[in-house]
Amino acid sequence: METADFLETLDREGKLLAAAAEAAGTDADVPTCPEWQVRDLLWHTGTVHRWAAGFVADGHTAPRPLGDPPELDGAELVAWYRDSHRLLVDTLAAAPHDLDCWTFHPAPCPSPLTFWTRRQAHETTVHRYDAEAARGGTPSPVAPGFAMDGIDELLRGFHARSRSRLRSEEPRVLRVRAVATGPEAAADAVWTVRLTAGPPVTVRTADGVAEAELSGPADQLYLALWNRTAMPTATGDPALATLWRERSGI
Repeated sequence: METADFLETLDREGKLLAAAAEAAGTDADVPTCPEWQVRDLLWHTGTVHRWAAGFVADGHTAPRPLGDPPELDGAELVAWYRDSHRLLVDTLAAAPHDLDCWTFHPAPCPSPLTFWTRRQAHETTVHRYDAEAARGGTPSPVAPGFAMDGIDELLRGFHARSRSRLRSEEPRVLRVRAVATGPEAAADAVWTVRLTAGPPVTVRTADGVAEAELSGPADQLYLALWNRTAMPTATGDPALATLWRERSGI
C-alpha cells in the first residue's frame, strides 16, 4: 500500500470512530477493552494522534512522552477527538516525503512519513472497531489488503521489539495465514513466527514445519490477532494459540 492509501484510510477510520463514540456516549463500556469506557478510548486515541503529529510536524528524532489527556468529557471530548484526528491527518498530508523523524518499530517501511501514516491508520482502525463495539450494531468492514498489511506490521514490527512478551523457553514455530477473500488480495499471505526466549523472529513465508497455525480471512484474522475477536481457525498445538491470546497484547 502507498502512503496516500494509508492516509485515506486514516481519514475515514477516524471519522467513523468519532461518529461511533458520539452515538455510544462517553460513559458506555467498551467490550473489546474491558477496563475502558468510551471516554478512555477517546482520551487514548486523541492523545496518540497529537503525539504522532508532533513527531511529523517538528521532526523530532528522539522519543518523547505521550502527554496527558484533556480534562474533558461528553460532547466536548468527542469534539476534541475530532480536532486531534484532523490535526494528524492535515499534518501528515502536508509533510515532506523526505521527512526525518523518530519511529519505533522495525517493520519494513520506505520512510518515516509512511511509517507514521501506516501506524496511525492501523491504530485508528482497531480503535474504531472498539468504538463501534461500544455503540453496538454491525461494525464497518476492514479491507482485506489493508488487513494483511496490518498483520505484517503486528508480526514484523511490534513483535520484533525487545518488549514483546510473545516468548517461549522452548523453541516453537507458529504459522499465521491470512486467507485471500477479495479482488485486492490475490493470494494468501503467510508468516512463520519463531518463538524463543528472546523476541520473536518472523518471516513472510511458509518456512519449515510449524507446530500450530492461526488462520482465517484477512479481515477477521487482523482483528483476532489484535485480540478484538475470536480466532477464526487455530490448528495444531492449542498451547500456541493460548500463548498468543495471553501474551501478545501490545
